[in-house]
Formats: sequence, C-alpha cells, structure tokens
Amino acid sequence: MDQDLRREWLNGIITRWEKQLLRLCFAYLCDTTLAEDAVQETFFKAWKSRDRFRGEADEKTWLTRIAINTCKDLLKSAWARNTDRSVNPDALPEGSVPFDEWDDTVTRAVMALPPKIREVTLLHWYQGMTLEEMAQTLRFPRSTVNYRLKKAKMMLKQELEEWYYDEE
Repeated sequence: MDQDLRREWLNGIITRWEKQLLRLCFAYLCDTTLAEDAVQETFFKAWKSRDRFRGEADEKTWLTRIAINTCKDLLKSAWARNTDRSVNPDALPEGSVPFDEWDDTVTRAVMALPPKIREVTLLHWYQGMTLEEMAQTLRFPRSTVNYRLKKAKMMLKQELEEWYYDEE
C-alpha cells in the first residue's frame, strides 16, 4: 500500500472511530489525558500493523482490540498503579451521539462494576457490539461473553431497581 493510500486510510479510521475509542479508553483508564494518549497509541499501532490486518474481524473490532490492549498495558504501568483514577462522569469525553444527561446514576453504576463485567457492558451498550463482535474483540468464547453480559444485566438491575422505579 503506498503512502498516500495509507495516509487516506488512517485519516478515514480516525474520522470513523476516534470518538468511540476515546470514550472506551476513558472508561478503562478514568483519565482524559491518558485516554487521549491510548487512542493516539491505538492509531499508531494500527498504522504500523495495517499490512498484517487479515480482515478476519471488521475494522471496529480490530481497533477496539488494539485499544483495549493498549489500555491494559497502561494500567499495568507503575504510574497507573499509584494514581487515584476514580471516575467522574462529568469528565467523560463528548460522545459520538448527542446525549442529554439529566441523571448520572446509570453511568456511575456501570463504572462501579468489576472490570471484567464493565468491559462487556461498555462494548455492548456503549460501543453497540454484538456478542460475536465482543467475543472476537476480547478473544473469549461467546459463552464467556454471554455469561458476563448476563451478570452485568443482573448486577445493574439490582443496583438500579430502586432508582428506576423511583423515577416513574
């Protein structure tokens, strides 16, 4: 692939996926600046490995996998282990879809989930991925992803039941 085509391809994936990846990385890292760095690193890794992309998954799944791995690497760093990364929903990057948030109870409940459960929740409800896409992205059997998603639903239902019925 020549440089002009590669540049055009990179600009295209940045345009299509930057906001979604930024939200995902922020949800993992709980830090806007670190999330921006992770997204930039994701696109850099994609640029470097574009010729090795086999097309077994779609572009979104491939980029999401790179972003998740990048976030996990950042979380393993000494800096991340020694930093308070508590989530402030007001600090979330702007979404790709307009959203008028009148109550952050749901966001706080999702962010309080255990990491493995939160991961599938973010991919399914925030990124709009199917079970198959999540299984490819996470490299888990579909049954594992399905179990975690059901557990997330159960935990969120339990956590949000009073809030939901309180609002009616």
